[in-house]
Amino acid sequence: MSANAENRTACRQYGEQCLREEAQALLGLIPQLDDNFDAAAQLILNCRGKLIVTGVGKSGHIGAKIAATLASTGTPAFFVNPLDAYHGDLGVIGEDDVVLAISYSGNTDELLRFIPLLLKRRVKIIGMSGFKDSLLGRYSDVFLRAHVEREADPNNLAPTASTTAALALGDALACALIRLRAFKSEDFAQFHPGGSLGRRLLTTAEDVMHKAPLPCLAPDTRLGDALIAISDGKLGLGIINAPDGTLLGLITDGDMRRAMQKNRERFFETRCEEVMTKEPCCVSPQTRIAEVEKLFSQRLIHSVLVTDDRHQVIGVVDQFQCML
Repeated sequence: MSANAENRTACRQYGEQCLREEAQALLGLIPQLDDNFDAAAQLILNCRGKLIVTGVGKSGHIGAKIAATLASTGTPAFFVNPLDAYHGDLGVIGEDDVVLAISYSGNTDELLRFIPLLLKRRVKIIGMSGFKDSLLGRYSDVFLRAHVEREADPNNLAPTASTTAALALGDALACALIRLRAFKSEDFAQFHPGGSLGRRLLTTAEDVMHKAPLPCLAPDTRLGDALIAISDGKLGLGIINAPDGTLLGLITDGDMRRAMQKNRERFFETRCEEVMTKEPCCVSPQTRIAEVEKLFSQRLIHSVLVTDDRHQVIGVVDQFQCML
C-alpha cells in the first residue's frame, strides 16, 4: 500500500473514531436527564418574557444555535454575549425573562461576572454545564448536566464532544417544548415563510396547479383520439368528464401503455371508460403542497386532480410543480 493510501485510510479511521466518541457522548446524556430537565422545560414554557441564551467562546456559538432553534419552534428566544451585556445589552433582560447559561466547565470568568447582574434582577437561571459543583451549577435555579468522559480530539483539549453534547441537550429541550406547546408544522411554517420548507407548508394546490385548458375527454372517446389529446395536453393524462363536467375518471400514459399491450389490434377502438381509473386521487384547492407530496409518496402517483365543490376538475398538480 502506498504512503498516500495509508494516509487516506488513517484519516478515515481518525474520523470514524471521532464520530464514535461523540455518538457515545450523546448516549451518555440520557442517564443524566432528571427532574431538572422537566423543571427547565416548564420554566421556559411558563416564562412570561423571553428566553435569553448566553455563553462565551465555543459555548456561545452553541448557545446561538440553540436560541435560533427555540425561536423557530415557538419559544421567544435570542442570544446575548455576556461581554456585550457589560456595554448596554443588559437592558434587554427583564424580571420576567429566563436565562439559559452555557459553560462546560461552569467556571468561565466572563460568564460568571454576568451572573450577579442576573441575580440582582431576580432573573431565573438555567445552567448547562458538565459539572454540578461548578459556580454556575451552584447559582443556577435549575441545572442541566451535560458531562462527557472526554473530548473527541486526540489531545482531549478542543471542545468537541462537550459542545456536541450541549447542542444535543439544547435540541432535546427544544423538542420537549414543541410537544408541550403542541407546536404543529403549520406553526413552524409561520416562522419559516422563506425557503422550500415554508413554501411546502404554506403553498396550496391552487397556487401551483395547471389550469385550463386541461385535456378533458368524454367517456366514449376512442383511445386513438385520446392519445392525441393527452399528447397535446403535455400533462401525461386525460381527464374523463360527464356531459355536465363532473369528474368520472382519469386515464394516464401508463393506462394507455397497458391498454395497448392488452388490446393490441383493437386498441384504437377501445373507449376511455373501459380503461380509466374511476376513483382518481383528488384534492381541494386549499390542500397544502406538503400534503400533496405525501399523496405522491403513499400512492406512487405523479399527479393529482384539483376539484371544486361540484366535483369538477379545475386543475392538475404534478410532482414537478411541487419542486418549484
